Amino acid sequence: MSVDHAEIRTNSGALSPAQRRRLRAEIARQLPGLLAGRLAWAAGRGGRGRAEPGQVPDSRAAREAEELARAELSPPVLAHSYRTYLFGKALAGLDNATYDDEVAYIACLLHDLNLGTPTANRCFAVVGGERAAAFALGAGLAPERADAVGTAVAAHITPGVAADTGDPGGFVSAGAAVDVIGARIAELDRGWVGEVLAEHPRHNWKKVAIAAFRAEAKAVPKGRTALLLASGFATTVRFAPFPE
Repeated sequence: MSVDHAEIRTNSGALSPAQRRRLRAEIARQLPGLLAGRLAWAAGRGGRGRAEPGQVPDSRAAREAEELARAELSPPVLAHSYRTYLFGKALAGLDNATYDDEVAYIACLLHDLNLGTPTANRCFAVVGGERAAAFALGAGLAPERADAVGTAVAAHITPGVAADTGDPGGFVSAGAAVDVIGARIAELDRGWVGEVLAEHPRHNWKKVAIAAFRAEAKAVPKGRTALLLASGFATTVRFAPFPE
């Protein structure tokens, strides 16, 4: 996706007119595939994508990321963060993507670190990315890998990023998109998706996500969240193929 994330981070998440046009075009481009996947899922079809829930990184940084997530995230956001990792891992496997599992895991756990706590004119993903990068550096990751965590968090809400699940931001975005709007869900094993939801319940995630995005859009009217809402995001979330 031809969006300069360094510029977005520098501008605290504010989009230029050109970036807005590109992202609107990307949202429109993705819509047919999203609808087709949802219809396939509704018809009872599914794929082979799956990942083993217990196989997660066990490094110092990963454990400390888990501690931070459990301390700071609400139950709905925490469960979404774990589902994001599992769905992202399943899709990356289908894509035969090569990725840094530790960076992806930490970024998934912390990608919504600032969701629900809006900062005026500063995108929650940008602020969360800064915090996640600082955390990862303090937890022992090399500077370039800590920056990769922060970049992934900052980038994950950009339409189009999910196309590359080998990139940390794409991994996070793809996993979150399954959970939030049902993107690519028909590529996943139906029974396995049920197991993931049983292990990490949704806790009225649709209502939580929509409310958080609306609050964020008010705080950052020129950001990506506001653009997504203006493009029908709330309706897309409500009709995602999950009961809540």
